[in-house]
Amino acid sequence: FPSQHRVKLHSTNPLERLNKEVKRRADVVGIFPNEDSIVRLIGAVLLEQNDEWQLQHRYMQIEGMVELDASAEASPSLIAEADAA
Repeated sequence: FPSQHRVKLHSTNPLERLNKEVKRRADVVGIFPNEDSIVRLIGAVLLEQNDEWQLQHRYMQIEGMVELDASAEASPSLIAEADAA
């Protein structure tokens, strides 16, 4: 496609992946006793996928911030050691 059209094109891959995950979980259950159980299952899958998406799209990961905090705490001792030498 021309470059001016690429901006407006969107993939349906995330939606297809979500539908496949719902189908996979529904196949495991087999027969649902009532409609509420289907809603609970699909709701749980949607919540799980949303949590995974949010973790992947954070500006800064928590692990990286912990490393930064640890290095900031170590810096004053390094400065004190350098001054003592």
